[in-house]
Amino acid sequence: MGNGVKEQQASLKQGEVLQVASSSQSEQHTTRSILNSLFSGALAGAVAKTAVAPLDRTKIIFQVSSARFSAKEAYRLIYRTYLKDGFYSLWRGNSATMVRVIPYAAIQFCAHEQYKRLLGSYYGFQGTALPPLPRLLAGAMAGTTAAMLTYPLDMVRARMAVTPKEMYSNILHVFVRISREEGLATLFRGFAPTILGVVPYAGLSFFTYETLKKLHAERSGRLQPYSYERLAFGACAGLIGQSASYPLDVVRRRMQTAGVTGHTYGTILGTMKEIVSEEGVVRGLYKGLSMNWVKGPIAVGISFTTFDLTQILLKKLHQMGYTAR
Repeated sequence: MGNGVKEQQASLKQGEVLQVASSSQSEQHTTRSILNSLFSGALAGAVAKTAVAPLDRTKIIFQVSSARFSAKEAYRLIYRTYLKDGFYSLWRGNSATMVRVIPYAAIQFCAHEQYKRLLGSYYGFQGTALPPLPRLLAGAMAGTTAAMLTYPLDMVRARMAVTPKEMYSNILHVFVRISREEGLATLFRGFAPTILGVVPYAGLSFFTYETLKKLHAERSGRLQPYSYERLAFGACAGLIGQSASYPLDVVRRRMQTAGVTGHTYGTILGTMKEIVSEEGVVRGLYKGLSMNWVKGPIAVGISFTTFDLTQILLKKLHQMGYTAR
């Protein structure tokens, strides 16, 4: 009988040890997953934004001015900038973009993975593709989280993109000068349209990409799409997401750069009314959209593809290290 009690106690202790070990492994897995998502997201954002930086800068310049947009005028602006300030001037403001986009993309992709996990657990779809509504919600929440945490950096990037290099020497100078001359609250000007715009943009982008991957897996029988297929899925996601939220993107840029363009945009509706009255609906609120149809799909396609492939690479490297031990 004594032996039976001892065996029972030993069995209980062994179960406790196994439970603790399992819990520790789960925590390590979660931590590694978060770090991998942060790194993959940061890399994805940096590669994608650098690739389209000249087009992005040109789009912002047209968005914040009353000049009429056309592909021909956009080309002329890029060419004049190149002749006047040199090739690298086409990437002016990209350092500010990197300061913003690296944490933004890292937070957005990481948050998306965590929201997918939480929603999957809540709806009972853990480890499988989420249903449409939670899939849309995960993307919208991820974009909102990233935008809220990195907004002042977006303001700085917009200012650097539309001003001559003599006005702001570096990123820190933008912060200091805006704070002194216009007040700290200016760093959050355009915050409301940003959040309103990021919900449909991020929601539809992630939703479209995840949905296309799911449909591809069901039709082809391959769990992992080829790289060119990922690029195509990302391009579709970018096209849909940016088209849906574009007017709010124009409003955001106008409000962000009001201090250097001579306008006094105060509210979202007021800014929209002024743009429409001066330039019309299509030529005002959708100015530069055709360029976004080139730039956006490229950037989003590169971003999603880079994230996925980096995640796969990191998992393989971990498995190789684990096997080696």
